Amino acid sequence: MRIGIIGTESSHVDHIVDHLNVKALGDGARVVALSGGASRRNELLRAKGAVERIVDEPTDLLGLVDAVMVTDRDGGLHRAHAVPFLQQGLPVFVDKPLACDVADAEAIIAAARAHDAPLTSYSALRWLPDTDALAAEAAAQGAAQVVVASGPADPDSPYGGVFFYGVHAVDVALRLAPGALGDIRVERSATAITATAVAGATRVVVNLVRPTETAQIPFHAMVVSREAIAQRTLPLDDHYLLPGLQTFLRMARTGTPPLSYDDLLRPVRFLHEVATTLPG
Repeated sequence: MRIGIIGTESSHVDHIVDHLNVKALGDGARVVALSGGASRRNELLRAKGAVERIVDEPTDLLGLVDAVMVTDRDGGLHRAHAVPFLQQGLPVFVDKPLACDVADAEAIIAAARAHDAPLTSYSALRWLPDTDALAAEAAAQGAAQVVVASGPADPDSPYGGVFFYGVHAVDVALRLAPGALGDIRVERSATAITATAVAGATRVVVNLVRPTETAQIPFHAMVVSREAIAQRTLPLDDHYLLPGLQTFLRMARTGTPPLSYDDLLRPVRFLHEVATTLPG
């Protein structure tokens, strides 16, 4: 399978090239072409993974690849970069977040539906073994009453503000709390944002703490049932991206997205409300 990557500034691209081209962990899938990002960085990635081509425009990938990964840091670019490939029926993964605007997210999904193109998007934390273990432990305890997820986020990030890192904690929280989202309440202190909502029958609390120049809090999630609490810190190792990458490759091969399109929209809706209701 020939993979094209659009937007190469993220460190995720280093991991993808390493897993697929260097370590050959993709069962024959390889990154064969890159577009977007700084030319010097692209040449380094090309040399590292023996990538065949660097093209000027994202649409130059058409005809060269079997599937596309859109990995721009700024989710505001994702609609323009994903839709042309969905319109051609290609499988597309959009790295977190799907978009920084609900209308953009809905447009991406509409293109996938209209052209029967497999589409998915998620935080890599959704598929971590620790997240799987937490979900299994919580399910064994009975219905979740409260889910709390915490992680770093900078509302002033140049890459889409709170969307850039905030999506990690939100995506984990909403994996653990399925169901329709109710109203979202947002509170802010000097260094943290807390957003609460009801998802299905579960109260969801997301804590986003501004990182410093030298440190950030670890990702953490907790599920409270009526009789027990399950919780995990969710550390990131050198292989944290691999489970999510393998999930995308399964979709590309089978044509079956791993998540419903409503599940793709829920984190965007949640964070859009956070971004638009933050006090000044």
